[in-house]
Amino acid sequence: MPPQLKLNAVAFISPQNHPILIRTFSLSKDEQLKYHYLAHTSLDVFEERANSGGKSTECYLGLLFSMENAAVYGYITPLKVKIVLALALSDAVVRDADITTIFRALHMAYYHSVANPFLKLNTALDVANDHSSLMLAGGAKWKGFRRRVDEIGRAVGAQV
Repeated sequence: MPPQLKLNAVAFISPQNHPILIRTFSLSKDEQLKYHYLAHTSLDVFEERANSGGKSTECYLGLLFSMENAAVYGYITPLKVKIVLALALSDAVVRDADITTIFRALHMAYYHSVANPFLKLNTALDVANDHSSLMLAGGAKWKGFRRRVDEIGRAVGAQV
């Protein structure tokens, strides 16, 4: 990955629009709240692009929007899990190939965590048949998933 990219946050959002994991790579509480807001705001753009006609097989949605000092990119898996990246704005050129590589790595980290047959999803949402949700992202069973996300973040220049 080019050193000019700086990852500020990653969000995984379920098909039912429940946050699975929102991982911010900044220390300030105000900054963390800002990236939670950006993740939720991106859902409107996901819905708009999904309803813009046609059945697209493309997972990468490109730049969703930019706000203040962050550029927000979107990716939707075939099972409708949404992944949101917030990168620091810079003067450097950001190539779609680099962003797509990051998204694929994050998608595989999620896939390997969910495909783990020893992982139990004992969350309140399981009762509501929302088995794709990973609401216990801070629990012991999700340390491997979070570790994978942190490794990807480090590779992209996040302060983990």
